[in-house]
Amino acid sequence: MARAATTTDAFNAVAEPRRREILDALAGGEQSVTELVAALGLPQPQVSKHLRVLRDVGVVDVRDEGRRRLYRINGPALKPIFDWVQGYEDLWSARFNALDDVLEDLKDNEKEQGDDEGDN
Repeated sequence: MARAATTTDAFNAVAEPRRREILDALAGGEQSVTELVAALGLPQPQVSKHLRVLRDVGVVDVRDEGRRRLYRINGPALKPIFDWVQGYEDLWSARFNALDDVLEDLKDNEKEQGDDEGDN
């Protein structure tokens, strides 16, 4: 099966590590390309290329402010990723809760055995 182009959905767009770095940088608020270049230490053309992919899939929005273009995260576009990850979070939370129960039982058993040995 052919791999989907990076511009088809948020999953493919954020699969690239540099794009995730850009999203991490934008998590603190709007930034211009110049600010992103400085923050990430990447060449401007590379940042612009990645921003275009993120913008094409709707993960980032851009607005003009004078001569600057400010980029920001579009949270609703990331919701499909959140929803997908949420299922794993629920699964692992349940597993960790079950592990906590097992560990608590083991601790109780050790305490009981220690108390029994102290009675001798």
